[in-house]
Amino acid sequence: MNKNDLSFLQTLVQTPSVTGTEVAVANLVRERLESVADEVSTDVMGSVHAHVWGKAHDAEGDLAVPSVMIAAHMDEIGLMVHYISDEGFLSVSSVGGVDAGLLPGMRLDVHTESGDIRGVVGRPPIHLLSADDRKQVVPINKLVVDLGMPAKDVHKLVSVGDSVSYGVGFEQFGKKLAVSRAFDDKAGVFVACRVAEELAKLKSVAADYICCATVQEEIGLRGGLTSAYSVNPDVAIAFDVTHATDYPGIEQAKHGKIELGAGPVIARGPNLNPVVFERLVAAAKKEKIAYQIEAEPGVTGTDAGQMQVQRGGRATGLVSLPLRYMHTPTEVISLSDVDACIKLLVRFVRDLDEDVSFVPGM
Repeated sequence: MNKNDLSFLQTLVQTPSVTGTEVAVANLVRERLESVADEVSTDVMGSVHAHVWGKAHDAEGDLAVPSVMIAAHMDEIGLMVHYISDEGFLSVSSVGGVDAGLLPGMRLDVHTESGDIRGVVGRPPIHLLSADDRKQVVPINKLVVDLGMPAKDVHKLVSVGDSVSYGVGFEQFGKKLAVSRAFDDKAGVFVACRVAEELAKLKSVAADYICCATVQEEIGLRGGLTSAYSVNPDVAIAFDVTHATDYPGIEQAKHGKIELGAGPVIARGPNLNPVVFERLVAAAKKEKIAYQIEAEPGVTGTDAGQMQVQRGGRATGLVSLPLRYMHTPTEVISLSDVDACIKLLVRFVRDLDEDVSFVPGM
């Protein structure tokens, strides 16, 4: 990964986009792809669709080769201000799957109309807690955010409904690893954008490609649903993160074996089209990319869950980036896995032709 690409990834994850406030990240996607894509649009939900037309594309849309949409969600989990006390302390609610046990002592950023304000999550020190209280996870509705300013200033600057994100950013560490909040799923947005850039360089790709940066995945796969309906692709691939299970405390017999640095994860199960799965595996083998397989026995908790059943059914796939410590402020990924995911998906799109059928058994 070159310095320009690494900087783009860092900017994506450090730009706040708690579910419902994805506009700033949408702007980054549009800016990145405006000189690459043949068409860039944004729907009323806020999802961005960047089209890279293949050589078989025509103005009427009569495309013999399947069109491919890769969707990655721009939103991140976070908090929302729902009450401001007379003393100037904030009470917050979770937006998406926030672990309350991680919050005490955290630094946060409150995103207001006049700018970001640093806050901390307060909790009585261990010295002042009873033995029983020390063992308890404090519910989010019992925590307070301290902005360190007079109450009158807090009431002037902060509004109910303002979003709040973890006050941490991107770092490289270890051997080709990176840590940040919000790799779920802005690492996926990065991958989908880079696939668009790589395909735009090629003159021999027949299929149309649509990079979809979707919204509101963390509260119910909402942007993936609406984008799949409106874009109406032949093939819809969700790109997300999945749980790496290569560290202590994870039962691999229950959750599968997924390793950081061991390559893209290709999902298999009823939510995923078997032909899409087979062609993703074939693309990995053709490019000599190490890959991993994840069993998904039901509907996945990704945009694939909704995309599969739009407009009478879409041929759906799911490719994931291994990630440690999901939904924490310290999500960890391998940068080599990111590069391998891009290479895999570019190969998948390149190999589509007019002879492929995604009807199972046909």
